[in-house]
Amino acid sequence: MERILMIEDDLDLMEGVVFFLESEGYKMDRAVSKREGKEKLLGENYTLIIMDCNLPDGTGFELCREVREYSQIPILMLTARDTEMDEIKALELGVDDFMTKPFSLSVLKARIKNLCRRRENISMINSNGITIDKCKGKVFKEKEEVLLSAVEYKLLVYFVENREQILSKEQILDWVWDQDGKFVDDNIVSVNIRRLRMKIEKDPSNPQFIKTVHGMGYIWREKK
Repeated sequence: MERILMIEDDLDLMEGVVFFLESEGYKMDRAVSKREGKEKLLGENYTLIIMDCNLPDGTGFELCREVREYSQIPILMLTARDTEMDEIKALELGVDDFMTKPFSLSVLKARIKNLCRRRENISMINSNGITIDKCKGKVFKEKEEVLLSAVEYKLLVYFVENREQILSKEQILDWVWDQDGKFVDDNIVSVNIRRLRMKIEKDPSNPQFIKTVHGMGYIWREKK
């Protein structure tokens, strides 16, 4: 059964949407604040998040940014303001769809179905016996879960999604650490790659997946 978390402080709207979607066969969980939403996301696995743009203790934009640090779960954002800037900001942060209140429940249902179909197509990545479940933010090696830090997870996803391409330290820094323009020492790249190799390579001292290309950077090699 598809399980959806709705994060919304308008209780009347929440009740209406939850009642409708449960009658359509979805399992619904509720949160009325950013804090409560984060707690539920850490404790459960969801198919999709419906979140309001404005919450009592923060914004949906902030929560979306935090969720995208570790998961690609589909996010449908709701807003009471029909402004282009809100929609642009939401999409740039990784929101998958955007609806302005008031909205049709039938249209909401159709968009949820579309996001769930899309999730099935892009949520799993496989390479060299490593499986990445992007929606749950989990990694498995030969079906055994590998526990990674948030940085190690982002590194692994970046490498696998760019397999057989040389990635410079600068590219890795920009993608994994420096997206907000904060300075990070480039030694942190080699330190975290070493830690990641310890967890996914059979022989970390002679890595077969993440190879060093001297003078250029690193590359994820796909075993034939």
